[in-house]
Amino acid sequence: MWSCGLLNDTGHGEEQLCQDLRLGLWVLSLLYLVAGVPVGLGYNALLVLANVNSKSSMTMPDVYFVNMAVAGLLLAALAPVHLLGPPHSRWALWSLSSEAHVTLLILFNVASLVTMYSTALLSLDYYIERALPRTYMASVYNTRHVCGFVWGGALLTSFSSLLFYICSYVSSRIAECAKMQNTEAADAILVLIGYVVPGLAVLYALALISRVRKEATPLDQDTGRLDPSVHRLLVATVCTQFGLWTPYYLSLLGHTVLASRGRPVDGHYLGILHLAKDLSKFLAFLSSSITPLLYRYINKTFPSKLRRLIKRMHCGHRHCSPGPSGIQQVMAQA
Repeated sequence: MWSCGLLNDTGHGEEQLCQDLRLGLWVLSLLYLVAGVPVGLGYNALLVLANVNSKSSMTMPDVYFVNMAVAGLLLAALAPVHLLGPPHSRWALWSLSSEAHVTLLILFNVASLVTMYSTALLSLDYYIERALPRTYMASVYNTRHVCGFVWGGALLTSFSSLLFYICSYVSSRIAECAKMQNTEAADAILVLIGYVVPGLAVLYALALISRVRKEATPLDQDTGRLDPSVHRLLVATVCTQFGLWTPYYLSLLGHTVLASRGRPVDGHYLGILHLAKDLSKFLAFLSSSITPLLYRYINKTFPSKLRRLIKRMHCGHRHCSPGPSGIQQVMAQA
């Protein structure tokens, strides 16, 4: 990553600036790999395990955050290869074949789509739950099935992009790929489906949520409502995800617009675009570490779930004695 190879034909001052930027970004990448990746892997794994261990107490937002955590685990696992190993980089610690590079890119896109759509659907379902508490549409059961469709849709969307990437490598051997010799169409699909659509959905949901919050109704006293901290968690998650992923999708859009001119882009602008795309991908990887931290410090139920998980791991196969809450439930039933 962080290559300045396309700027060699520019002025010495610009090339030196690029070299300095590349060195700084390389240092940031190493810091992220040393600190951010372990944090992302650890907290995402704890988020998934703690909620799976407490299925009975999971709420609709928990299900979406579990799916974002799984996508975060995938991103954290891909980070070392993406940040240290792309074939165009002179800093690469290893080289990748074209097939492996395409596979890693598709996995990255799948994680990206799952993250963005989970955020968008969390916003919409939170509005539904806010407007109509205890509704089936925002139930845990329905949310789990919706998340299954999210992963399936992400795979199908990435498959269409996969065709463009494959054809960009084998177009000289297969006549049917003659009209798909570049990846701009795949980038345009990702920008439209992976960013514009969920972005509009989030804006619509936030507008509806703000309207509902201004109108006090008897439903506000419903004990089945989600904890008020969920709203803060929702706003923080939306700002984090879209703030960190927007540069990546803007870089894809910029590459598509420049390629649509029908003439080659000069090395200067193409080099800047590649550097911006690498930086934006680095910011996208940061989301896999920041989102679980937000969940940890804003969600009030996570510490108790984590304690139950630790207690269960400590007990192992032995029968654990019920805690105070369990004793109270037994006494109430008696």
